[in-house]
Amino acid sequence: MARRTCALRPAAGLWPALPARHASTGRLPSGVSAVLQPSPPPSTCCGRGYIMERLDKAALNALQPPDFRNESSLASTLKTLLFFTALMITVPIGLYFTTKSYVFEGAFGMSSRDSYFYAAIVAVVAVHVVLALFVYVAWNEGSRQWREGKQD
Repeated sequence: MARRTCALRPAAGLWPALPARHASTGRLPSGVSAVLQPSPPPSTCCGRGYIMERLDKAALNALQPPDFRNESSLASTLKTLLFFTALMITVPIGLYFTTKSYVFEGAFGMSSRDSYFYAAIVAVVAVHVVLALFVYVAWNEGSRQWREGKQD
């Protein structure tokens, strides 16, 4: 038989009784301190007749602290994200200036106006390549973690 317990009562079985505070100062009366009193009987559930709630295994499992077995996968995911963030910033900008100065203006002898245009195209293609690589790596990492989790 499952144990019936009140969802509003503390687990320790003691209910804090808070004495009335002074209306203007908010302080307890002199010589009075907060004391613990035994909790009310289960039939009245906190003295207000609230409906008793039955806590089964599923409800208790939902209250358990989260499982931290996947901390290494979280660290791996964060490293992957930071790596591709750095790639997304450095590769397109580096390729833009490199291709503009050395390839289009230097090797091909293009004007400054034309080299801006073609270097921008190279940078946009680089962004798409980095993004596609990130999606590929993230997809494979996720499916690997899913397979490992399924075998547990």
